[in-house]
Amino acid sequence: MNNGVTNILLVGVGGQGIILASEVISEVALRQGLDSKKSEVHGMSQRGGVVSSHLRFGPKVYSPLVEEGTADILCSFELLESLRWLNYLAPQGLLLCNDQKIIPPIAASGITHYLDDPAAELRRQIPGAIIVPALEVSQQLGNLRLVNTVMMGRMSRHMPFEAEAWRAVIGDFVPPKARALNLEAFERGRQLP
Repeated sequence: MNNGVTNILLVGVGGQGIILASEVISEVALRQGLDSKKSEVHGMSQRGGVVSSHLRFGPKVYSPLVEEGTADILCSFELLESLRWLNYLAPQGLLLCNDQKIIPPIAASGITHYLDDPAAELRRQIPGAIIVPALEVSQQLGNLRLVNTVMMGRMSRHMPFEAEAWRAVIGDFVPPKARALNLEAFERGRQLP
C-alpha cells in the first residue's frame, strides 16, 4: 500500500465474471467510506479474450490504474493469465490464482503452446502464491459461473473489510434467484486454505 491506497489487479478470460468482481470490491470499499476507482479492459472478452480490471481504494485515489510492480493483490481467474501479469505484482504482493486452465484458440490450433504446468511455474516464481480450486468448488455447487464469487471469498480474507460488508454487496449485485448460491460460493471461498 502507498498512502493508504490498496492496488488490486483482477485478470482472466472473458466470461469469468471479472467485471462483476471488480464492481463488488469497489462497492464494498465505497460503503466503508473509502474512495475507489476502477478501470476495465474488455478486449475480445466475448470471444474468450483477456479481461483485466484495475482497482484502487483508499482515503483518496487519483487514478484507477495500477502501475507495474505495485499490485498489492493480483487475483487471476486463469493460470496462464497469472504468469502474463506477474510484472504488476508488488514485491510483497499477494498472488491468488484460480487453478483453471482455459486453452486459448491460438494454442488449441497448435500455433503456440500452452504451458504444461503453469501452476508449478507460478509456485517457482512466487513461492507464496495461493492456488485456489475455485472451478472445483463451483462445480460442486452446480454452477461454473460462481468462480468469481469463490475467488472473492478467498480474497476477502486479505482485505480490510468485514465479511458482512461483502455479503451485503454481493446480495445487492447478483440477481435474486442467484443470491443464495452466490453467498454460499463466497462462504466456501472464505473457508479455502
